[in-house]
Amino acid sequence: MFKKLCLGVLLLVSPLLLSAAEEYKSGVHYEELAFPVATADKSKVEVTEAFGYLCPHCASFEPMLHKWSTQQADDVNFVRLPVVFSKSWEPMARAYYSADLMQVTEKTHQSTFDAVHKERRRFRSVEDLAEFYADLGVDEAKFNKMANSFAVNMRMNQGASKLKGYGVQSVPTLIVNGKYRITAETAGGHAGMLKVARYLIEKERQAL
Repeated sequence: MFKKLCLGVLLLVSPLLLSAAEEYKSGVHYEELAFPVATADKSKVEVTEAFGYLCPHCASFEPMLHKWSTQQADDVNFVRLPVVFSKSWEPMARAYYSADLMQVTEKTHQSTFDAVHKERRRFRSVEDLAEFYADLGVDEAKFNKMANSFAVNMRMNQGASKLKGYGVQSVPTLIVNGKYRITAETAGGHAGMLKVARYLIEKERQAL
């Protein structure tokens, strides 16, 4: 089940997927959503990554994606959206939202991936994560309070609604401007996902 849900595999890039950006096609390299999902800022092109800390392919993608996201122009709004595929994924999603609201993701995000996939640590609760983050300089008591706050509960509900609207079935998945869904399968790998995203960003930029 886990392997089925986490399909962000690095695929061999076919000649078709090596084609020029202007040849990227809906239904081939990306999927167009039947019902677009509203974005937070209409003046910017929103790129959302649906991810999960328990997904090894998300962990592999993160360094590449982080570098890419920091290189985007001011008119691109990059957003992360943690998925909850099962009960074991819920504490990780809640921890991400808590860290984001506390503005400490620079300390926690990559470190969480490293702890899970390099150190083989297992976090079964938000309290486990709070204890781990305390070693990174995050106030443990404040983190636990945030994790159980109305704000985080609201973010969890909003995230679940958006993920349903996006039709996310595997991670990592990129959503461009609430209209287009890109996976490693459609784009031919993680590098391909970013190339297709760049093409769609330009497409949407011209429509702003």
